[in-house]
Amino acid sequence: MAARPYTVVVGVSATSKSPTALDWGRAQAGSDGRLVAVRAWRLPNPQATPSGTPAGRISRAEEIEAEARAALQRDVAATLGEDHGVELRLVRGSKYAVLLKAAEDADLLVVDAPRQLLAGPMFAHRLVYAASCPVVVMPPHISGEPPSVLSRVAGAVGRNVLTAAATAGRPGYQRPLSR
Repeated sequence: MAARPYTVVVGVSATSKSPTALDWGRAQAGSDGRLVAVRAWRLPNPQATPSGTPAGRISRAEEIEAEARAALQRDVAATLGEDHGVELRLVRGSKYAVLLKAAEDADLLVVDAPRQLLAGPMFAHRLVYAASCPVVVMPPHISGEPPSVLSRVAGAVGRNVLTAAATAGRPGYQRPLSR
């Protein structure tokens, strides 16, 4: 029985393009391994009009899938080069279900930390506990992504609270000029 190659599956985000996860996944697969770039896609919901009928043109599944496949090819090529040799998989379904299914045949699953408040950290947490292989989650500070809106707001609130606490009870206190 022939040994199968070490397989690394990378979940490629449609928003961040997952460049750090792709680079890291390629390094883990090495020259003997297999790197699989996976992206989930869905049909958009048509907007309804007041009469209840869909407005405008209804998207066809073949067109949406072709656009998503081309975007995945562009995103992987932008990070790894045109001759990347990566297996590309575009799968219709939810991100969570698609990644779990891809992890069944993998030795390692690599994903970016989710940036959406709705998916939040629980998305990666759920993947770690449900996947059949080890999962590596690339934190935003390693992947080079800018802080999310929520992180920036939390930082600003924290700085303002510290300033208020430091200057409380000091009438006329002026903050030093910054250089």
